[in-house]
Amino acid sequence: MAHALLGALGKTAPAVAGTPSLAARPAYQAYRILHAGFAALPILAGLDKFFHLLVNWDQYLAPLATRLLPVGGHTFMQAVGVIEIAAGVLVAVRPRLGAYVVALWLWGIIVNLLLIPGYYDIALRDFGLSLGALALARLSQEFGRPSTP
Repeated sequence: MAHALLGALGKTAPAVAGTPSLAARPAYQAYRILHAGFAALPILAGLDKFFHLLVNWDQYLAPLATRLLPVGGHTFMQAVGVIEIAAGVLVAVRPRLGAYVVALWLWGIIVNLLLIPGYYDIALRDFGLSLGALALARLSQEFGRPSTP
């Protein structure tokens, strides 16, 4: 209908016939889903490090890490929360960079979880999440805001 109206007015349609708009492209839709998720979810998980509404996050800190830390485990997990909030904000504003930061962060979490017997399923899940973060980083090359030097 819009194409017919534009044609009647002597104007050309913005897209070539048969070429989907950016929003209709599956790759762009995947980018938007991953961008929203990897921006919001680290922020929510980071905030929950202070409130423990979802889970007691302190249980996910390996005993070896607890022994090596210069601060208590709970204090460390709150610092982790701050870092996760920052990572989510970074993904929101600079997805090309932020997605790589989140992937690296998840790999650190995986190493920690592999040091705790019985948490291998969560480590595997986080590996899957890291693949999603890498996919977001790659899609950001095409759809993300251009990085500034």
